[in-house]
Amino acid sequence: MYNQNKMLNRTIQPHITQPTEFNLHLKPYQHFTLDNGTNVYAVEAGEQDVLMLELVFNAGNWYEDKNIIAGSANFLLKNGTSSKTAYEINEHFDFYGAYLNRSCYNETATITLHCLNKNLHQLTPVITELLSDAIFPENELAIYKQNQKQRLEVNLKKCDFVANRLIDEYLFGFHHPYGRYTSTLDYDAVDRESIVEFYKQYYQKGNCKIFIGGKLPVNYQAVLNEAFGKLPFNNTDLFQKEIHSAPAITKKYNLINDANGVQAAVRIARNFPNKHHPDFQKTLVLNNVFGGFFGSRLMSNIREDKGYTYGIHSYLQNHIHESAWMISTECGRDVAAATIDEVYKEMKILQDTLIDAEELDLVRNYMIGTLLGDLDGPFQILSRWKSYILNDLSIDYFNNAIKTIKTVSAEELQSLAKKYLNPDEFYELVVV
Repeated sequence: MYNQNKMLNRTIQPHITQPTEFNLHLKPYQHFTLDNGTNVYAVEAGEQDVLMLELVFNAGNWYEDKNIIAGSANFLLKNGTSSKTAYEINEHFDFYGAYLNRSCYNETATITLHCLNKNLHQLTPVITELLSDAIFPENELAIYKQNQKQRLEVNLKKCDFVANRLIDEYLFGFHHPYGRYTSTLDYDAVDRESIVEFYKQYYQKGNCKIFIGGKLPVNYQAVLNEAFGKLPFNNTDLFQKEIHSAPAITKKYNLINDANGVQAAVRIARNFPNKHHPDFQKTLVLNNVFGGFFGSRLMSNIREDKGYTYGIHSYLQNHIHESAWMISTECGRDVAAATIDEVYKEMKILQDTLIDAEELDLVRNYMIGTLLGDLDGPFQILSRWKSYILNDLSIDYFNNAIKTIKTVSAEELQSLAKKYLNPDEFYELVVV
């Protein structure tokens, strides 16, 4: 019989647990080294029989001596070996229901495998072959150059694409890896010999870290050691290039990319320190108040109130050596100047007026809630650890981030706004 004494008292509102009440922990990784000294970081978690394997090389455009060689070498890695064509390589991974991707960034380049855990031993030998015997066929290089030039020509007609290129140049200088961009002439100048030389130095003998996460097979350490433990990794000295930012002198730019265009791409940005700076984590909180999520001040004012844009966002760039604080939006050509004025008005308000407790609590809960989502699954946990390891950060960074979100005061955020949200220190670009 149903016990009426246990009925809920529906006149009393149940307690709603706020994200800031959670005690978050980052699942630790397992660490071991292969026979050749390569570091492996593993997160064993998840219920599905899948895993992600990622090999990270110090082979981004930071290390290239010729423009786009790093990106070209990374893209063409899986386009042929001495014994397999690009088609045969792709067919092999497709047969096992796996996906092999490669990406090139400013400092690093990656090879990423998603697969069923039972097939790991069938797939790693082919990755080994790519890392020891990629041949970069001339016909594949020609197709790549043609496709990239066509894609670039299409993108250059888009004001947002042009704005993203130019604002980084203004912030860091064209000869800095963060500020450099490509032209069709760069693709014409790419030659197989330069790609092969880069591949030999930064992949075959390059500095490599391996990350693996998911429901891992019991013998995964032996499989990785068999596949990659005999390769001559870590035999290239990672020299520290003397690369310095050379920001543009002029602060305001207007560019007509399409005389008949009705839309404008607006970028407002300033240089900012990297994640090791003591202000970085507190500034992330301030950024969310300012323009970091859908309920931010920039969105409330410029989208919801003024109707100038469908979306406007601010963020700190995720670079290793240095960062930048960026405000980005596309709006009507006729309201671009008004949009910029409103951005500066919101900066001034943050400098002059304390953030009220209700708004700050909303941002705290949003940021903790986002962290909860980011830690939902082994791949997400592995990606966070990868970011920390590549940026030479420890678990203390994660714990301090949680503490900062929960405890940073409105007075501290106002002080940061006065320090960093000064319009005269921002570059301003409008591309129409």
